Amino acid sequence: MKRLPDSELEIMMIVWELDKPVTRFEIEEQMEEERKLSPTTILSFLSRLQEKGFLEVRKSGKNNVYIALIDKESYMQTESRNILKRLYKNSAKNFLAALYDGDSLSQEELKELADYISEKRKEV
Repeated sequence: MKRLPDSELEIMMIVWELDKPVTRFEIEEQMEEERKLSPTTILSFLSRLQEKGFLEVRKSGKNNVYIALIDKESYMQTESRNILKRLYKNSAKNFLAALYDGDSLSQEELKELADYISEKRKEV
């Protein structure tokens, strides 16, 4: 699975969030005001996403509708593993240390993480 540049990922996040076949106009409506892109730019990103196999395009009347072919969870899992491998030498400990040592995790987040790990251990 190809890694998406931020601009294309932003479009895919909207498609995933809407969780249905969407038009360019619906995507445009969901974009944050300060990140508004021109319709032609959005269409260009949609075309690239289609070429990369992330989206399927179908005609619906006069409009094209875009359907996600790759689900968010699969992409996020692959991307997470790649980040862990590239930046943290495949070490979850190094990753968490970078977050914790940089004061990025609150006590509540640490408890949430500990609870998650406990749950996962029970499943094994």
